[in-house]
Amino acid sequence: MTQPPSYYPFIRDMLMDRSGLVVTPEKVYLLETRLLPVAHHYGFKDIGEMISELKSRHNESLAVAVTEAMNTHESLFFRDITPFSLFKDILLPEILERRKNQKKFRIWCAACSSGQEPYSIAMVLNEVSERLVGWQPEIIATDISNSVLARAAEGRYSQFEMQRGLPVAKLIKHFTQENECWRINSNIRDMVQFSQLNLLDHKYSLGDFDIIFCRNVLIYFDLATKTKVMSKMNKCLVDDGVLFLGSSESTIGITKDFWPVKAGHGVYKHTDGLPSLAEP
Repeated sequence: MTQPPSYYPFIRDMLMDRSGLVVTPEKVYLLETRLLPVAHHYGFKDIGEMISELKSRHNESLAVAVTEAMNTHESLFFRDITPFSLFKDILLPEILERRKNQKKFRIWCAACSSGQEPYSIAMVLNEVSERLVGWQPEIIATDISNSVLARAAEGRYSQFEMQRGLPVAKLIKHFTQENECWRINSNIRDMVQFSQLNLLDHKYSLGDFDIIFCRNVLIYFDLATKTKVMSKMNKCLVDDGVLFLGSSESTIGITKDFWPVKAGHGVYKHTDGLPSLAEP
């Protein structure tokens, strides 16, 4: 294994403190590929010189740029289609029954990256719009990175991004082509509220949610950080709410606040929550 550069301990600790990201010695190759463009953008000859700047004085814009560059912003439409099928066919009817007096429900997409996940949810809701007449659904999408949030709010995607998981019928219905890119139509875009949030923040001031999507996020955290994030999400989820994690993620050994629902991998409810129609 290649010896980590001398600045590795500093950048490792900085990323852990600011975003919870764990960069092991085996992943040091990412430092060169992701941070060198940042160094050049800020006028440094190499990464070492940039790190020296961060060590010598507080430079918040540079620290933010480094943190954003190192965090993975991988996303695609209808990623691992099962959660969206469960949401549409099982959980949404359940919510409509339980919230029929309030006629409102809230969904949170944590670490939403460039917006494909919340827009996928919005498309699902649009397809059942006749059942939502008089309802007030909310989709809140958050991410640590202001730059990817700006891109998400714009709703403009390349042809390559459109081909990753998005059915052709949904492309034709919900997007408009602009030269070589595609922009999501305003009726879908307006269904999502984007906001900056760091999952390491001491407290989430977002209110309560009926469904939380926090998929393929925990895999980047160490155990202590996973535990803290799950504890805070537990407080944001209503008693009969549902939490979606990635299909390869689990709460086992992290928290006892959630237990898995048999309807699908990565679906969780409060340990002491109400029975759910999602359970066979």
